[in-house]
Amino acid sequence: MSRVDSPYICAGYEVDDDVERVDLDVVWRFLSEHAYWARWRSRADVETQVCTAWRVVGCYDSATGAQVGFARAVSDGLSIAYLADVFVVHDHRGRGLGKWVVHEIVDGGPGASFRWLLHSTDAPSLYYRFGFGPPIPTLLERQPDQHRS
Repeated sequence: MSRVDSPYICAGYEVDDDVERVDLDVVWRFLSEHAYWARWRSRADVETQVCTAWRVVGCYDSATGAQVGFARAVSDGLSIAYLADVFVVHDHRGRGLGKWVVHEIVDGGPGASFRWLLHSTDAPSLYYRFGFGPPIPTLLERQPDQHRS
């Protein structure tokens, strides 16, 4: 899927939206060990979220095929999508891979004209360049309660 028209192509890497190519071990390891937003999930939760996502984009080292980045989206497939679990593994950061992954999932596919939502406490400049902005006053959110039955 490495689009020649993408402004974010990085030599030595490729992006792909094939869910079958996603290395669930890499995704699980990152989300369970490094992601402040995902540590409460079980491996089964993560696998279900990846396999049932509306769209996923992985970033891979072209030489080894190893997965080094990821993002997934939840959507109604028509007008709205939620961007989740965006990451680039530590050893591959600083090369523009995060920008490329976000570009491909938000602007490089069928959701380019959607309204996108995102929760994040880090890397706001990454998301601002793709049109994300501060929360709007009309957005209401119900926080999860891990103790609710």
